[in-house]
Amino acid sequence: MSTFGLGFFVICIVGIFLDASHAQLQLNFYAKSCPKAEKIIQDYVHKHIPKAPSLAAALLRLHFHDCFVKGCDGSVLLNFTSSTKNQTEKVAIPNQTLRGFSFIDGVKKIVEAECPGVVSCADIVTLVARDSVVVTGGPFWNVPTGRRDGKISNASEALANIPPPTSNLSSLQTSFANKGLDLKDLVLLSGAHTIGVSHCSSFSTRLYNFTGVLGTQDPSLDSEYASNLKGKKCKSINDNTTIVEMDPGSFRTFDLSYYKLLLKRRGLFQSDAALTTSATTKSFINQLVKGSLEEFNAEFAKAMEKMGRIEVKTGSAGEIRKQCAFVN
Repeated sequence: MSTFGLGFFVICIVGIFLDASHAQLQLNFYAKSCPKAEKIIQDYVHKHIPKAPSLAAALLRLHFHDCFVKGCDGSVLLNFTSSTKNQTEKVAIPNQTLRGFSFIDGVKKIVEAECPGVVSCADIVTLVARDSVVVTGGPFWNVPTGRRDGKISNASEALANIPPPTSNLSSLQTSFANKGLDLKDLVLLSGAHTIGVSHCSSFSTRLYNFTGVLGTQDPSLDSEYASNLKGKKCKSINDNTTIVEMDPGSFRTFDLSYYKLLLKRRGLFQSDAALTTSATTKSFINQLVKGSLEEFNAEFAKAMEKMGRIEVKTGSAGEIRKQCAFVN
């Protein structure tokens, strides 16, 4: 074989491997094996999320934390088992405030009753995140299915891969690039902070101990907003129970308010404020604020579909768990 021929052959083979994870995800993957699956999931979400609207943001966050560690494979759902003595992703610091596990278990139970051993927990997490956002009035996005469930879950990998709320732009860019996501994806996916809440412990350093000296405040945080947070919400650096809206005034509405607040230096986390520290990301924010909600929804939907493809397991990789918290 000529050098060109060999090179072309290698490129083709590499291309096949790189695209393998994408190739087997497809819309309506369960059309024959479990035709009612997506409708069952959607109905469950429509029934329960309006009664507990704050869960929508929690389930979206669960999806993000799953995809950033070993890909979107449901590994975040696995419990510690005494047989393996393995500390799973659930116990890692970034995941200690995750919610929605029992919701996913509830969905899995009714899907299993319809089609035992067919629909993966990884797909359930992805579909539930999308359907929950839609119920809150947010955008719809396509969810190609066919993900399989991972068998490995390590707390140390969660700590290493999930960007903390104290991240600067450089570390955020690296975290996202490692998952095949760019700066535009970073800005768009951060827009998920338009819904949901946080604990004071995720940002209290900005209010009380920014330089490592008690009493110092993050100068990039609007002083009036900081005073309000200290006076009415997080009254001490040790408060780890009080809950604060990430998008004050419209934390249950999927809108552009989050980005408008960023431009007023009122992003809650350092990682929010970081988005305004580069000309590139600030330009994206300005474009979103000047544009329509429909334009943001369309862009957000594209970024979510892209995130849902991170390092997925398909074909014969992984397994289809019978219970989401345990490997078979």
